[in-house]
Amino acid sequence: MRVDIFDFDLDRELIAKEPARPRDSSRLLDLSDGRNIIDRHFYDLPDILQKGDLLVFNDTKVIPARLYGTKGEAFVEVTLYHPQSALVWHSFIKNAKRLKPQDIITFYTSDITCGESTFKAKVLEKNDEDGVLIEFLCPVNDLSSFLQTYGAMPLPPYIKREKPVKGLWSPYNDKEDYQTVYAKNEGAVAAPTAGLHFTDNVFKKLEEKGIEKVFLTLHVGAGTFLPVKTDDTKDHKMHAEFGIIPEDTANKINTAKAQGRRIIAVGTTSLRLLESAADDKGLLHPFCGETDIFITPGYKFKIIDMIITNFHLPKSTLFMLICAIAGTETMKKAYAHAIKQKYRFYSYGDSSILKCVNKI
Repeated sequence: MRVDIFDFDLDRELIAKEPARPRDSSRLLDLSDGRNIIDRHFYDLPDILQKGDLLVFNDTKVIPARLYGTKGEAFVEVTLYHPQSALVWHSFIKNAKRLKPQDIITFYTSDITCGESTFKAKVLEKNDEDGVLIEFLCPVNDLSSFLQTYGAMPLPPYIKREKPVKGLWSPYNDKEDYQTVYAKNEGAVAAPTAGLHFTDNVFKKLEEKGIEKVFLTLHVGAGTFLPVKTDDTKDHKMHAEFGIIPEDTANKINTAKAQGRRIIAVGTTSLRLLESAADDKGLLHPFCGETDIFITPGYKFKIIDMIITNFHLPKSTLFMLICAIAGTETMKKAYAHAIKQKYRFYSYGDSSILKCVNKI
């Protein structure tokens, strides 16, 4: 399938630089009946859903996986995207051409009280397709605290932030904003952004209406932001991500399906893990492992009835995915409406709820 089918024009002014405040005041494009486009706000979600609906959330927690460092006089920006082991990580590095195997990167922070940095990593290997493999030179048990001190939230490349300067205060609060209120299991290097709109108030109203929720974990990788550089979807390589579906979650979803209740994925990350763990008869199995599932139009979904998701990039794997869910022409029409109505796009942007029209 040609990638240019999924292209569209977007004014960069519609790319959200920070989230709506409060979170649930973001706009919500309602396409839940598969036909009509209705403009709402996210706090209207409980009014759209029905008693007995089951929401599936990804409870991964984003780690501060963007690091700023130096190698000699050269500055580098490191974004971790997949662990090979506890201290060895695959990464994308800006200015990687200045690096070679065995080089040492010294990381720094904007905190003026930190003093001389002892946080370092060694370059192990470079690969044009997979980036740079690095090994952190610290005790395993210290890595998490080092990342908290030195790391920044790994915002996608279309949200611009200045690199840290010692003693310079930032007006942004990304360590809180770029995290769902229900984040629990550390390991993601990108947020499951569909969940950023949920608040305690929305959860309270959902519970009062009899709408249930379950959790799975998919540690989202930075590869989710990579553009599709091929002309045909069959030539695109997806990066693997680690996920877990507990047995209790699988049982609750299977029970709900058997009772004819609707399953609603909160985000493309939840959906991709569900589809990875479902069999051809639509039965969901517990799961623990990696998935690199790539869904394009023509795919028949096994689990979901609807999805809650943000607005995605042109020619991205995520836009292809929602076209597979709701239909390519339907999504092009919906996105044209959203652009005309000046919805805010991408990770910190507005939300939508879509009906799945392509099911087994």
